[in-house]
Amino acid sequence: MTDEPRWNWESGEGLLRMDDPAEVDAAFERGERSLGAAVIGLARNCPPEVVSPRIIRLIEVSDPLGRDFPFTAIGHLARLDGRLTPELYAALRAEGTGGYADNAIRDTLGYVPFRDLPAWFKWRWLVTTVHDKLEGWWLRSVDAVEDAWKALRRGRGRSRS
Repeated sequence: MTDEPRWNWESGEGLLRMDDPAEVDAAFERGERSLGAAVIGLARNCPPEVVSPRIIRLIEVSDPLGRDFPFTAIGHLARLDGRLTPELYAALRAEGTGGYADNAIRDTLGYVPFRDLPAWFKWRWLVTTVHDKLEGWWLRSVDAVEDAWKALRRGRGRSRS
């Protein structure tokens, strides 16, 4: 067995395989710059209850450029475990749609069973489902009108010949 560290905090190498919450806690204390990747790694390898406090801490200390990392981790938890903690639901709701949390919210709505969602997420699921359905109908009708218009224009061009 080699004495090389499993994770390289300087380069970020191996951090997406992170499975040691104590190592991440120590990295928070040291102020490591690759915490986002490490927390995403924890989300891929540990249950929500273990990762949740570290995601919340990362949300609290992230600068605007690293703000997407904790929400990416939440999305991974939703997809891989099909569940989140109450603290993570609260963080998603506080961040809201249309920003960093948008993809994580959509992942939560898609992978966490509806019966397990808090009330706000059930409402968000309904709004998102109706919006997506209406948008699909709208796009199909626009395509149909465009196809009809093209056919009409082709037909008019032939009649003049």
